[in-house]
Amino acid sequence: MTTTATVHSRAAEVAPKPDAKGKRINVGRVAAWTVMIILILITLFPFYWMLRTAFSTSKSLFSDPASLLPVDFTWGAFKRVLGLATPAEAQAEGGSGAAVNFWLFLRNSIVYATLSTAGQVFFGALAAYAFARLRWPGRDKVFFIFLTALMIPPIFVALPNFILIKNLGLLNTFPGLILPYFFMTPFAIFFLRQFFLGISREIEEAAKLDGAGHWLIFFRIVLPMSWAPIITLFILTFITQWNEYFWPLLVGTNDQVRVLTVAIGVFRSQTPQGSPDWAGLMAAVLVAALPILILFFAFAKKIVNSIGFSGVK
Repeated sequence: MTTTATVHSRAAEVAPKPDAKGKRINVGRVAAWTVMIILILITLFPFYWMLRTAFSTSKSLFSDPASLLPVDFTWGAFKRVLGLATPAEAQAEGGSGAAVNFWLFLRNSIVYATLSTAGQVFFGALAAYAFARLRWPGRDKVFFIFLTALMIPPIFVALPNFILIKNLGLLNTFPGLILPYFFMTPFAIFFLRQFFLGISREIEEAAKLDGAGHWLIFFRIVLPMSWAPIITLFILTFITQWNEYFWPLLVGTNDQVRVLTVAIGVFRSQTPQGSPDWAGLMAAVLVAALPILILFFAFAKKIVNSIGFSGVK
């Protein structure tokens, strides 16, 4: 018993004492978290204000403009946007009473964003494979020219594209909306090229020994191995096309091809009562952004991982 007690006492003496510094509050970390939380709140506040406005009555908004809660809570704005309210009900809540063919504009946005995105991803993957795996004269110089295109603002090419589409007689048609975005873009090529460079050449060499050509290697080997970055590129491009406003405004003035972002702008201008229907406008923006928010949050982790991996050769 004495020996055991002696061993325990020595072990207690040898054992390191708890560091008092570990119990101290890390001021730098607390300050960093505080700043981050404040920035997050500042970023999210406009979205909260949109919700607050969308659930308010347009007539009552100006009676209590500083209220953080909805003024006269109602679902009327969403009913107006979805076409579920009559003109009389809309005007009673301060709406313009104008009809909004939401489902038609939603269909147009889905068709426009999906087709233009599919074209960009497919042709961008073909070009990225050519830049990453094929050897041909002037390859690096051509790739450099493609990269310089990233520095050209899209507004600079809007007028030439508009004249071309007009001369082709494609105004107010889906081909006119989609064609300028259908083929490869510099960002898509750069994004996928970085990933293709990381694929082992031994796999391609083994396929070539079996008699496979470049087309077979691309469709049977490279594409199946690249689903993660391709899906990521598809989502990022789809979000960009969904939010596009200026080009659809120029080309798609007909309701049959008008996309949702342009329709919201038209809804904003329909103010026969003299003031905008702010509640209806905020409700329309929220409904239009909802598919993109769901898509992004569902694949947020995959997007971040693919972007980080694509930057490493």
